[in-house]
Amino acid sequence: MHKLYPNAAAALEGVLFDGMTICAGGFGLCGIPERLIDAIRDAGTQDLTIASNNAGIDGEGLGKLLRTRQVKKMISSYVGENKEFERQYLAGELDVEFCPQGTLAERCRAGGAGIPGFYTKTGVGTLVAEGKPVMKFDGEEFILERGIRADLSIIKGWKADEAGNLIFRKTARNFNQPMATAGKVCVAEVEEIVPVGSLDPDQVHLPGIYVNRLILGAPYDKKIEFVTTRERAAA
Repeated sequence: MHKLYPNAAAALEGVLFDGMTICAGGFGLCGIPERLIDAIRDAGTQDLTIASNNAGIDGEGLGKLLRTRQVKKMISSYVGENKEFERQYLAGELDVEFCPQGTLAERCRAGGAGIPGFYTKTGVGTLVAEGKPVMKFDGEEFILERGIRADLSIIKGWKADEAGNLIFRKTARNFNQPMATAGKVCVAEVEEIVPVGSLDPDQVHLPGIYVNRLILGAPYDKKIEFVTTRERAAA
């Protein structure tokens, strides 16, 4: 199966449509599929439901899609660094489903594994539990969370071979891996593509069976959410 595409726009051709659900990897600005987000923005696809740990920051990451009003609903854990997200939510312009981080990761992993739902203790007795079935196991209450299945997964990897076997770099692995399996189609952008057989099988984090399309996204201009500096000590 041919998986290599020349750019993000080509890799997304034929898979984007209005009203679709997208699982997007990354944590903050770490490990986000920048090229694919830009291509979705440029395509003008509307009424998107996006499952992602957060919504980027103003003008970066998924914040770009919020700015162009292409997002209808966010399923997220942490959104505190995005003023446009806050404005749209408080104005009733954006539907938001808040989900604890671990639960969100497991919902996507479960969806990718064909598990329609699971019970968890996280959120019991809070607003997270409202409207959800409750069961008792060993005398304790657990709430039912549904697995997430998306029309498309967009992820960022560090290195891949031409068959789509993929390695993540350090913390960029956290949400990219479960998001990749939850989509009917998974498109990955990576910093380096090597020939098949170049990667140690024991080091592969995401088998190529989950990756349908692949692009080389490098070079990247690393963005930092919070720059923390200190004064240089006197000599």
